[in-house]
Amino acid sequence: MTEYGYFLSCEEFTPAELIDQARRAQRAGFTRLAISDHFHPWNDAQGNSPFVWSMIGALSQAVDLPVTTLVTCPTVRLHPAVTAQAAATSSVLLGGRFTLGVGTGEALNEHVLGDRWPSFDDRAAMLEEAVEVMRALFTGRQVSHRGRHYTVDNARLYTAPDGPLPVYVSGFGPNAAELAGRIGDGFVTMTPDADLVAAFREGGGAGKPVVGGVKVCWSSNREKAVDTVHRLWPTELLPGELAQLLPTPAHFEQAGELVTRDMIDDAVTCGDDAQQHIDTVRGYARAGFDEVYVGQVGPDQEVFFDAYRELVLPALRS
Repeated sequence: MTEYGYFLSCEEFTPAELIDQARRAQRAGFTRLAISDHFHPWNDAQGNSPFVWSMIGALSQAVDLPVTTLVTCPTVRLHPAVTAQAAATSSVLLGGRFTLGVGTGEALNEHVLGDRWPSFDDRAAMLEEAVEVMRALFTGRQVSHRGRHYTVDNARLYTAPDGPLPVYVSGFGPNAAELAGRIGDGFVTMTPDADLVAAFREGGGAGKPVVGGVKVCWSSNREKAVDTVHRLWPTELLPGELAQLLPTPAHFEQAGELVTRDMIDDAVTCGDDAQQHIDTVRGYARAGFDEVYVGQVGPDQEVFFDAYRELVLPALRS
C-alpha cells in the first residue's frame, strides 16, 4: 500500500518553519517526511537554504516520523566519506528510520567549491563509486579505497548505523532508472511515469520501493495560489537538463521567465478542490509508487494540513 509523506522544502522555508511543518505533518496523518538538500535556493524569491544535516538532527528530536533525503549529492560538494558519516549519524538519531536518497546533483549547488561540473555520464560513474564507498563505511569497518574518482584512507565510522541504511537513487530518464535499479535499494523520481518505473524494475529494481514527490498549493483563492507557485516555483516546469546545468539562482530566474502563469495553471494542482488533490496524488500510486511526498507551496501551511487531514488523506487511504 502506498504511504503518503510530507515534503520539506529547504529552499523555501526557514529552519523553524520546517520543524513546525514536520510537527503539523505528523498531526495531520502523514506517515513520513522527505527533505531537500540545497546549498542555494532555485531563485531569490524562495530565499532559504539551511544545511540539511542540521535539519535532520533537529527533526529527529521533534517528530517520530521516518526521514528521507530527496535528494542529496554525495559526489562533488561533499565527499562520499563525509556524506556517509552524516547519513550514519542521522540514522542513529532517528533510530534507523532514515533513508539516504542520492542523485547526480545540480550545478546550482555543487559548483560552489570551484570544481568542474562533469557530464552526466561522469556524474553517474561518480555516484556509483560514491554509493560503493558509503556502503562500505556503513558497516563500521575500517575502509581504504582507491578508485577512479575517490580515495578513502583508513576511514572508519565509529557511530555506524545499527543495521542496513537504505540508499535510494534518483533518476529522470531510462539510463538513470537502470542505474538506480542496479545500485540502489529504491528509486526516486518526481513524475508519475509508469514507463520509468518499469525501466527501474527491469534494470534490477524488482521488489524495491519507488518514491516520488509533488508540489501543490492549497488555497481558497485558486488564482492567488497559481500566482504563488508562479512566483516561487517556475523552475518546476523547466525542460530537459536545465535544472542540472544552470549554476546560479539568477540563471534560474532568467530561465523561469519562459514559464508562463498559464503553464503553471495547467500543470500544478492549485486551489481547494479536494478531488483534484486526491487525483493528483493518487496518480503516483497508480503508476506503481510506494511512497509519495506532498509539498505545500507558499505560506498557507495551516489550511493545507487541515484540508489534507480532513479530506485528502482519508480518501487516499480508502
